Order: sequence, then structure tokens, then C-alpha cells
Amino acid sequence: MWRWTKTWIRPLWEAGMPLAPLSSSSLTLPMYSSSSPSPAIPPAEGFPDPFSIKAEEWVYGTTFSTLLPSPSFVLSPTRPVPLSYKLLEGQNTQPPLIFLHGLFGSKIIFEYEAKALAKRTGRKVLTVDAQNHRESPSSPDCSYEAMSTDLEALLLKLGLAPCVLIGHCMGGKTAMVLALQKPELVERLIPVDVSPTVTTAFPEVWTYMKAMKSLNIPKELNFSEAQKLAHEKLSQSIKNPVNRQYMINNLMLVNGQYIWKVNSEALSQQMDKIMDFPQIQGSYSGPTLFLRGAKSSYIQPSHLPEIKRLFPQAQILTIPKAGHCIHAYQPQDFLTHIQNFLS
Repeated sequence: MWRWTKTWIRPLWEAGMPLAPLSSSSLTLPMYSSSSPSPAIPPAEGFPDPFSIKAEEWVYGTTFSTLLPSPSFVLSPTRPVPLSYKLLEGQNTQPPLIFLHGLFGSKIIFEYEAKALAKRTGRKVLTVDAQNHRESPSSPDCSYEAMSTDLEALLLKLGLAPCVLIGHCMGGKTAMVLALQKPELVERLIPVDVSPTVTTAFPEVWTYMKAMKSLNIPKELNFSEAQKLAHEKLSQSIKNPVNRQYMINNLMLVNGQYIWKVNSEALSQQMDKIMDFPQIQGSYSGPTLFLRGAKSSYIQPSHLPEIKRLFPQAQILTIPKAGHCIHAYQPQDFLTHIQNFLS
């Protein structure tokens, strides 16, 4: 068995934490459990850069056959993908909170928010890697029906239904599809800066994909140096620092080579499905809160009739000064509005 130490890294500014030293009133972080389905890709090695924080550290084991970059391991599209997740335990018996990331994201994107809400509410909080992202296996079927089936299987396995689904962009569409198809599993729903329509506000997605594929990181660099080089190279085509960090969170050192732990091949082949939203009859009548960034164009006034048709109880709340990644731009407003909606 091969063993290694895993370190999650997330920049302070993206986590919504101040760059100045934290005061003594900072959160006490709860204990959590985690699971990464085998086979899994070994995480990056090295040291975090000065603008990053080390969230957690633990030890895993795997066999040599798993030390292969995605997409060498691909599951059959006929069965659910066993998703990688992190579960924060809580004593509150109210429905658990489930965070679903967007395209090119991962479960570490919502790490700070998950811990904050677990502390504030006492509920269980789950963060998940979608298929074809970071530690979850790859799959050639990137449809929202497939991704919602993956999520359903995980919720039932962990006994976390009914739950509160909080999904950003692609994760929000996955959450909406599950709520529409299996409403008994969803107590309430929070789509974050996304609507149940075709997404047209992300035309630069192909530029991002091309930038990832063209970037080569010398294996001689340590992880901090590799991150710095990736930031410099990607800044030429990915101007937004939040989006750029999303990409760099997928950079890992595997078997002596830096790779992107995101299945760009599968995602690029089915990008039309990811940008689209499936035609679904019926509606979800549970409480629903759409969070919209004031500086984002992902939710348009023309989307409102379809939102109301599918989600008749929907509220739409605009967060001032927030872009598409609301949780990164206005983390405290993001947390407060979620907590208010829960109560």
C-alpha cells in the first residue's frame, strides 16, 4: 500500500477570511469525517504559499494502480458515481446542509462556509466533489440527470435525506434537478447565482479549458512554486483571480508530474449539457431561495417566469457588490442569508 499525507489549501481571500490576523473570537472548528472513494488520485505534495491556509491534514492509503491521472479511471454511465465528500458532524437533528460546487470547483471551495454554518447551526454539513472533479471518479455522462443520481445515491448512503441543498452554478443546477425529480429528498433549496435555463454568461469557458491544457509545470518545482507559476501563466487568459484560483485548486502532483485533477476531456465533450438545463415537467413546491450576485449576469429578468413555473415558492435575493462567486465576494452576507432562510 502507498501512503501519503494530504493537505487542503485555500487562499484566505477566497475563503472569506480577513488577511489580518484573526481575533480570539474566531470560530472553533468542529470535528468532521471524510471519505474519498477508491480509486482516488493522490493529492499534491509540498508547502502552501504565503497567501494560503492549511485547513486539515490526514493520511490515506491506495494501491499503485490508482496513481493514474484522470480520465484513466472512468465509471460506467449506467450506475451512480461514488462521490468524494467531507462530512462535518452536528448534534442538531434538523435537515443537514449539502454544498455543491460549480464547474472547475471542488469541495474545498465551500470549506470555510461549511464549517461556519456547522458551528452556527449545529447541523451536519456535507461538501461534495462532483464527478469529473478533484477526488471523485470520472464519468463520460455529464448530464444533470446523471449528476443528480450521483448525489441521490450519496445522500441515501449517508442517511442525509431530507436535506437542504446549496448549489453554486453547475452545482445549483444539479440541486434543482434533484429537487424536481425527487422532492422528498430536499427539505429546501438554495441555488446560488444560477437559473433553470441555458447558461450564456460564461462564454470564456473554452478559453479556460484551453489554458488548462496548454499549461505545463516543471516537475522539479515544489508545490508553492508550481502554484505561483500557474497563477502567472493563467493570469494571461483568466483575468478574474477568483476563477483563476478555482482552476489552481485542481492542480496536483501525481507520480512526479503536475496534473489537473479535473476531467477536461469529458467536460469539454459535454459542455453543451453542462451549460443547458433539462426539460422537466412538474415543479418543486418546497421553500426555495435564489441568491443572485448584483454584479453577475447569470440570473436575468427573462428567467423569472421559468423560475416561478418550476419553483412556485421561490424568492430571489440580490447580494450587493457580489459577482458570480457570491461566497467569495461577500462571504458574511452569503452566510447570513442562508442562516436566515433556514430559520
